[in-house]
Amino acid sequence: MSQATYVRTQDVPLGELTPYPGNARRGDVRLILQSLRTSGQYRSLIARQLPDGHLVVLAGNHTLAALLAHGRGPCTASIPTFANPDASCALCNGERWDPVARVEVVECDDDTALRINVVDNRASEKGSWDLDGLVELLSYLPDLDGTGYTDEDVERLLAPPPSLEELADTYAPREDYGDRPPAEHHGAAPAADVAQEPAEQGSGLWPVLRLRIPPAVRDEFYAATASCPRSADDGARLAWLLEVTRHAREDSPR
Repeated sequence: MSQATYVRTQDVPLGELTPYPGNARRGDVRLILQSLRTSGQYRSLIARQLPDGHLVVLAGNHTLAALLAHGRGPCTASIPTFANPDASCALCNGERWDPVARVEVVECDDDTALRINVVDNRASEKGSWDLDGLVELLSYLPDLDGTGYTDEDVERLLAPPPSLEELADTYAPREDYGDRPPAEHHGAAPAADVAQEPAEQGSGLWPVLRLRIPPAVRDEFYAATASCPRSADDGARLAWLLEVTRHAREDSPR
């Protein structure tokens, strides 16, 4: 198997960088731009140098997109923080700036380039959080600017997990379902596929869904719920995804 060979590190004008063709990850460009404007570019892009000299970004495609979204300076908006309410954008410093990215340049073959692109996107999904440790880290900051977290997020992390009784009340079927499981009303799995098993005392009967799905669908489910605070519990992941979907539906224009 071939490997990537480091060539150099340099500041490269954005127009000389090509995004990886077919990059399958969909990142939060707005969040990355907020981080760049607050903290600057703290991590290099990884770009493959082709034989003709062109540079193709293997890792950091969304950082490239965020830099492009910033555009030329000066940036018109300040980045107020608790410690420095008059702080300027960390990228352009409120002055003229021709967008460039710090890039680590490597040489490799096509297969290695593809492996680097895929694992860079996949590795973060396979990780998990020590939530107590995360809250402790965030507590050291005077504000949460550029972290991707809000005060409300921290409050949710600090909140005790809901009891079985609270979950039962939250996700209990509506009264108009009667004795039938909700799946019968949505053309989903027939009632025969939904088993009823007693849960812990006081929580009533909980529906148990047994689903046989292709590996690709499972991976997509885990990717879509990677931000769930209780990622070790598939039931919590499903409830979290339904809640996020409901909020998105309510917020979307009609």
